[in-house]
Amino acid sequence: MLEDWLAPKSAALEARGLTRRLRARAADDDLIDLAGNDYLGLARDPRVIEAAAEALHTWGTGSTASRLVTGTTALHEELETALAAYVGQESALVFSSGYLANLGVVTALGGPGTLLVSDEHIHASLVDACRLSRSRVEVAPHNDVEAVEKVLAERNEPHAVVMTESVFSVLSDAAPLTELAAVAEAHQALLLVDEAHGLGVTSGGRGSVHAAGLAGLDHVAVTMTLSKSMASQGGVVLGPALLREHLVNRSRPFIYDTGLNPAACAAALAALRVLEAEPDRPGRIHAATGRLATVFDVPLPAGPVVSIPMPGPQQAVQAADVCRLNGVRVGSFRPPSVPDGISRLRLTAHAGLSSHDLDRACDVIVEAIGQVS
Repeated sequence: MLEDWLAPKSAALEARGLTRRLRARAADDDLIDLAGNDYLGLARDPRVIEAAAEALHTWGTGSTASRLVTGTTALHEELETALAAYVGQESALVFSSGYLANLGVVTALGGPGTLLVSDEHIHASLVDACRLSRSRVEVAPHNDVEAVEKVLAERNEPHAVVMTESVFSVLSDAAPLTELAAVAEAHQALLLVDEAHGLGVTSGGRGSVHAAGLAGLDHVAVTMTLSKSMASQGGVVLGPALLREHLVNRSRPFIYDTGLNPAACAAALAALRVLEAEPDRPGRIHAATGRLATVFDVPLPAGPVVSIPMPGPQQAVQAADVCRLNGVRVGSFRPPSVPDGISRLRLTAHAGLSSHDLDRACDVIVEAIGQVS
């Protein structure tokens, strides 16, 4: 049955150059990494590793249950308090992944009486959250504040949530947060900002919501992942304490999922402490992205991602393969992961890149693009 069902789908993907394959990396591989999301370069920092190891010895390998049963430890609460204080929010609630944090907050706020207004470039986790929410959903053109305002003004629902990313994951462009927050407030709507690529990167690490002076406002909420700058895994929703209480009681991805393991909490907390102690790290990210943007003649990104358009999906994959064979790991983004249908090489800068590695990577990528284009 599966052969008749799935084999044609697989063949269609292969013909279009859209097949995805897992490729295991070795613990000791020496490739220059411009594909991972370890933006602050802390995933192998001894302080972060030591904190995770200590938590393993103290708490064991898992959280043992959902957060509402035995899955909340002192580490969870310490991490929530520290993150909220760092980014200027009243409260925080940790989920077991960033994906679930987005699912959890949107579905808990959604329903027949809530309109969801999403930017057309939002992350797949927010798209899926909209689908599961039972809400009416309106998709606004990318970064189009006037379109958002028009939808809000014409709505019949008593409640509304406007969803955006602070820094978008493919183009790495910034959302007009100040304008969106003003429109949301004027129409009694909540602005929900995904800071996956802002935490640890923008506003000296505190994120774009903080930079815009929107942190702590009662009509602005934030989601973040702990798997990028925080060198761990998990997700978090931050905002008013009333929102946290609502999620504890109404968010199914929080209530029914096993809590984030304590070692991940400890690692994220240690990464946050390093960021606080070494505030120059975000600046190193921007220096690297500036160098990459100049070499490849693309707009200077707001965040850590530099996207290089390619002629098609096959060329993107081929160029990434050539780079890997020459010691540099880069990402290749193809539909449906790109919002505009254009395949790209996706380079992610991080604070641990040396000038030598960055120069070497640029040379390799230029040569790879020349070979396949």
